[in-house]
Amino acid sequence: MPTLTDCRDDFPILQRSMDHGTQLAFLDNAASTQRPVSVIKSITECYETYYANVHRGIHTLSEESTERYEHSRASVANFINAKHDHEVIYTAGATSAINTVAHSWGRQNIGSGDTILLTIAEHHANIVPWQQLATEKGCRIEYLPLQDDLQIETAAVSAALEKWQPKLFAFTAASNVLGTVSPVAQWTALAHQHGSTVLVDAAQAAPHQPLDVQAWDADFIVFSGHKVCGPTGIGVLYGREQLLEAMPPFLGGGGMINRVTTEGFTSAALPDKFEAGTPPIAEAIALEAAVQYISEIGLTEIEQHEQKIARHAETGLRQIEGVRVISPPSGEKTGIVSFVLSHAHSHDVAHSLSERGIAVRAGHHCTMPLHRALGITATTRASFYFYNTREEADRLIQAVDDIQKKFKPTGRRRRRSSGDRS
Repeated sequence: MPTLTDCRDDFPILQRSMDHGTQLAFLDNAASTQRPVSVIKSITECYETYYANVHRGIHTLSEESTERYEHSRASVANFINAKHDHEVIYTAGATSAINTVAHSWGRQNIGSGDTILLTIAEHHANIVPWQQLATEKGCRIEYLPLQDDLQIETAAVSAALEKWQPKLFAFTAASNVLGTVSPVAQWTALAHQHGSTVLVDAAQAAPHQPLDVQAWDADFIVFSGHKVCGPTGIGVLYGREQLLEAMPPFLGGGGMINRVTTEGFTSAALPDKFEAGTPPIAEAIALEAAVQYISEIGLTEIEQHEQKIARHAETGLRQIEGVRVISPPSGEKTGIVSFVLSHAHSHDVAHSLSERGIAVRAGHHCTMPLHRALGITATTRASFYFYNTREEADRLIQAVDDIQKKFKPTGRRRRRSSGDRS
């Protein structure tokens, strides 16, 4: 069974030496995590020994693939504590899952004059689908702003729900820039009191904390496979059974039908009616291996470990002159530390860190409205996970200190020569 003390050995990529002989410090986990050997082997085993299309064949390989595919769904349902396996819909990712809700539930339930409530800290994946729906339906979108301390107080949520009476309240469980953690169950309860349906983007929460959909009580919850040590190309849409039953299929084609005639079709039962076409078979099987792996380590242990390292990094970065950490100084946060340097663009910072073997993210992180609200165009983001170490955090602090000194102006002005333009 993997543990926090020996888990790095399970990730071959973490053993890689970078340029100049430096050891890789992978601090870009908010974008995508790495895969342990068990996940890699599960994909290889699938393709080498039993792969075939699912649900459609009666030969041995198809039956074995179908069994593994549906067993994966049951494991994921258990991972998030869903009541029923068929409340777990496999999609191409969290973005695809949100789009499924927007185009199926949204088109059916939201009309002209209705309001959708979001926070200004949302990822573009939880903004653009609603903007597309608003353009189509004529509804409006309102945004909860950040307070001066870079947080959103529950009182502000309550006031917005009372004012706008939104049909939908969609928000992130954890910000992919600020690292702040939302009180999901509390906000969901308030929204339900005002008759709002709730969608929670748990892409930054599912890898780092226990996820209990029944305790959260949200109507829809989404997350990505590649952020929980699983493969790309697969995500999870959890939906409350009665809502999923009432929603029309989003995609049409094979697999999602019960009967097709020249006049029309009837859709299959859950979950098949939302899984048109050949599904991500090997990816789903590998996702089961991923959630099993992090479950064996323990989500609570993962959360505590990464918070400890991230807070150490944050404290060190705040002590560097000219470095601004873009995060509340206190409160519950994930392993994300975003920052800006006074005299260097985030891309230059990320490039300089890469030369030292440290992988971070630079840019707006698909949160342009948030960055605009903060008055900045880009940040450098270090994001920690359970396989990161305090030593790697120290490397980051020292490297940022060196980079800040390198880019800091000397204060001396160049004397203008006679040939200089006036």
